[in-house]
Amino acid sequence: MPGEITPQLRETIENTLRFLAVDAVNAANSGHPGAPMGLAAAAFELFDNHLRFDPSDPDWPLRDRFVLSGGHASMLLYGMLHLYGYSLSLDEIRAFRQWGALTPGHPEYGLTPGVETTTGPLGQGFAHAVGMALAARMTLSRFGGPANPEHASPGEHFVYGMMGDGDMMEGITSEAASLAGHLGLGNLIFIYDDNQITIDGGTEISFGEDIPGRFSAQGWHVQGAIDGQAVPELAEALVAARGESDRPSLIVLRTVIGRGSPGVAGKNKAHGSPLGAEEAARTKQALGWPEEPTFRVPDEVRAYFDGRIGAKKAARAATEARHQGWREANPECAEGWDSARDRKLPANLAERLVEGLAGVDDATRKHSAAVLARLHEVVPYMVGGSADLAGSAAPPIIKEHGIVGPGAGAGADPFAGRNIHFGVREHAMGAVTNGIALDGTFVPYCGTFLIFSDYMRPSIRLAALMKLRSLFVFTHDSFYVGEDGPTHQPIEQLDSLRVVPGLTLFRPADGVETAMAYAWALQHADGPVLFALTRQGLKGLTRPADFELEDVWKGAYRVREPERSADVVLVASGSEVSLACEAAAVLAVQGVEARIVSMPCLELFNAQPEADQLALVPDDGTPVVAIEAGRGESYRGLVGRRGLVIGMSGFGESAPAGRLAEEFGFTPNGVATRVAEYLTGL
Repeated sequence: MPGEITPQLRETIENTLRFLAVDAVNAANSGHPGAPMGLAAAAFELFDNHLRFDPSDPDWPLRDRFVLSGGHASMLLYGMLHLYGYSLSLDEIRAFRQWGALTPGHPEYGLTPGVETTTGPLGQGFAHAVGMALAARMTLSRFGGPANPEHASPGEHFVYGMMGDGDMMEGITSEAASLAGHLGLGNLIFIYDDNQITIDGGTEISFGEDIPGRFSAQGWHVQGAIDGQAVPELAEALVAARGESDRPSLIVLRTVIGRGSPGVAGKNKAHGSPLGAEEAARTKQALGWPEEPTFRVPDEVRAYFDGRIGAKKAARAATEARHQGWREANPECAEGWDSARDRKLPANLAERLVEGLAGVDDATRKHSAAVLARLHEVVPYMVGGSADLAGSAAPPIIKEHGIVGPGAGAGADPFAGRNIHFGVREHAMGAVTNGIALDGTFVPYCGTFLIFSDYMRPSIRLAALMKLRSLFVFTHDSFYVGEDGPTHQPIEQLDSLRVVPGLTLFRPADGVETAMAYAWALQHADGPVLFALTRQGLKGLTRPADFELEDVWKGAYRVREPERSADVVLVASGSEVSLACEAAAVLAVQGVEARIVSMPCLELFNAQPEADQLALVPDDGTPVVAIEAGRGESYRGLVGRRGLVIGMSGFGESAPAGRLAEEFGFTPNGVATRVAEYLTGL
């Protein structure tokens, strides 16, 4: 129910938002006041009369989502959250951008109540919102049951957002908008803050696209331009957007950055710098606002929001009553949705995934495909796909479970399937996957060749920062890509990804390790998991009799232990484990005994007690050699400063994989020779 409000009170509320931003940025001497000043009217209208939420329960599953893609305008969001009674006090507003505050420079998911996703890198918020909207549509199709206007089904909510010119310029936005339009995400509504200003000056210096034309061509419903202060027109546009069920909506809003400031309104100075005490005083005078106290929230504003908070909670209660009707009418759907939200798993998941894979020779990408197929049978809330590489098992199409989007076929529900064709959109794919994870119903995965993880680094990093349960499935993990040459052969990628805080990287050596890596990701991960898989076939490992499946979850374990004390310890992951075993056989003929340690996950190994680590990889003078068909510098801490890492120093070459192995020394004899020479030189 729309809030009853006089024009004077509305203006006071808008100015409250503006000056909370001005005062906070001035106090921090850092931040971006301009966008909050220009968007105050639009944000208030959106939150007050259109968004469904309960500030006492920020994680209420049936809420609408709001994404501030231009995260530099964070004080706009913090001001709204404070006024609507989220657990964000005025003291937190005063502490904007300070150590330990709930009001960091850019919104952070998991830190500030009411923040739906971490934003800051421009375009990422928008692309994450596309994933949220897709997850909602899939939830409604999977669990909603027969349509009934008297029921509140999961997935019926909308995803709203605000974005600016900076978001529009980033390539990820174009990719994500293209996918959203192609999929027909009618539950996605974005307001484009067209203030025509960038940090360096007016947008004419670098940006002259026809944005309405661009989005129309990508299948969006476009409205505007609407004046940023024309609240009735914006309200009508939002209503029309919600009525457009088959197309995402863009509302072009023409605002004035730094609105109300005599000195900086409409200028790039309003973008990324505090107004300063003098200009803040002039702005308050111009808008009839007291200069003191700072961080002022008038009593009439508090009173209004007290009433609106009550109304939002009452609306939530009414929605919950309708939701209970849905539960009673659709018990199987309700049970399935609850199981997905609660992440219920079979008690014997690991054993079911590993069954029949011991000793099987194959590429780990194919083992991964087989494991994913099994997962879809026992974990029905898994969804995902690849960047147009399903034929390369990165990851594959699970044929039994349908396609998402127009590929579902004529007459089919386009959101009932589990397989997502992301297209050649690696940038957007990672962010959309994160958005699906943020929704909270599905466990999403996505994949491509490992070399193209470079395109996805911002999304991978944000997944780690937010501790999302996103799964990144990368294949073609080394120079064994072969004929495609150095442009497609990942050399430095494994090292660069292993240093991302909070990202767990598995590089399995065979089917058993692959299955156990997926089981760990489903059962134990509290953040994103990355799988680096081979293109080429590998031998199934022969393991000692005392091997247990959970040894894989320790990050490393013995594959070969000599009868007498080891002369050298060979550490490897992925395709190099079987190579190390073959090299050890060559060394044994020469009288050199080697322990072989498979290290599928360096992060999990480093998390083990030091005594357990040293029992596998000693620090007692026994030489340690690491082998990796990439740079391999991740293992430098294990082998020591003067230790040997058999890795790559260049970018690779174009040739068949076998020839490359010979040329680069990654043959049993080549590795044995390097190890023997190293031992001789000690």
